[in-house]
Amino acid sequence: MLLNKIQRLSIIVSVAVLFACGKQQQAPQTPPPVPVVVEKVKTGDASFYEEYPVIIRALNEVELRPQVSGYITAIHFKEGDEVKKGQKLYSIDPQVAQGNYQQAVANLSVQETNLIKATKDVERYRELSKRDAIAKQQVDYAEATYEAAKKQVDAAKASVSGVQTSVRYSTIVAPFDGTIGISAVRLGASVSPGTTLLNTISSDDPIAADITVDQSAILKFTQLSRNKAANDSTFRLAFSADVYPHNGHISIIDRAVDPQTGTIRMRLTFPNKDHALRPGMSGTLRVLTTTAESVTVPYKAITEQLGEFFVYVADSSKVSQRKVKLGKQVGRSVIIRDGLKGGETIVTEGVQNLREGSAIAVTAPTANKN
Repeated sequence: MLLNKIQRLSIIVSVAVLFACGKQQQAPQTPPPVPVVVEKVKTGDASFYEEYPVIIRALNEVELRPQVSGYITAIHFKEGDEVKKGQKLYSIDPQVAQGNYQQAVANLSVQETNLIKATKDVERYRELSKRDAIAKQQVDYAEATYEAAKKQVDAAKASVSGVQTSVRYSTIVAPFDGTIGISAVRLGASVSPGTTLLNTISSDDPIAADITVDQSAILKFTQLSRNKAANDSTFRLAFSADVYPHNGHISIIDRAVDPQTGTIRMRLTFPNKDHALRPGMSGTLRVLTTTAESVTVPYKAITEQLGEFFVYVADSSKVSQRKVKLGKQVGRSVIIRDGLKGGETIVTEGVQNLREGSAIAVTAPTANKN
């Protein structure tokens, strides 16, 4: 009997001890503060380049096409050369045009002879008519013949002028200074008026760079277009890692916004003395932009969650997570468009170990190994 009581008491004591141990294990433990580095948010002027896709185009470009038919009898240039306005480029076999010209001149001579005869006849008949020595009907015939002869002379002169134009068109000349491309025809090729492409000439210096921007940027580019200083570096061209060494300026802002896209076209011009830029090249236009009183923070202070960006704002010994809107990255910093104000304190190192409400212990920043 006594033994049973002792056993029951032992069991009760054991259960009490186990319960006490379980309570002790379930007691919450406060995590230690997270070591972090903090920094005050700064405001000030920020300069950076905005980038736009750009296409290089010639300010002047023309396709050369013949205006007479025939065969190419001579090519007077070297492909890829610079040519001058009025320089002879192609010759088209002029035999047909010259034959037509000679025929037109001969016809003009005949018509002028007919006019001389008709003039003499009508003058003689007019004198006879004054003395009633000739029938009025004959005078009328003479007058009609004289008028017809004058019109035939005029028609013959027009024909001669037209054929002369054809003879001139048998020689193709450069319409302006520029660079001529690879010829599309060779010696002996048959060409037709208006359809056969001979070559293309484009101007080189200066050269154009075309961009398309959103209508919201019109005011900004209008103000930038007033600055055309030779040493201004507002507009630069880049092709992969290479930056074009010369600066450009805005020459044309299109007259209207495209209502379908809400964008507007703009043209800039760049010096191209060395012909480093060629029509058809594509690259990037860098536009130097300066913003005043911008809020900037180190980019390493930014965390991303599901496409949204946050910073941890430090308040004495804890942090709170705050959503921000990012602007342009400037070096190792980024402009904050919304969500922070100058003078606030944020965590710049140790953010990967933080969550909302985490306790922090501020430490000295790590040495910059770079």
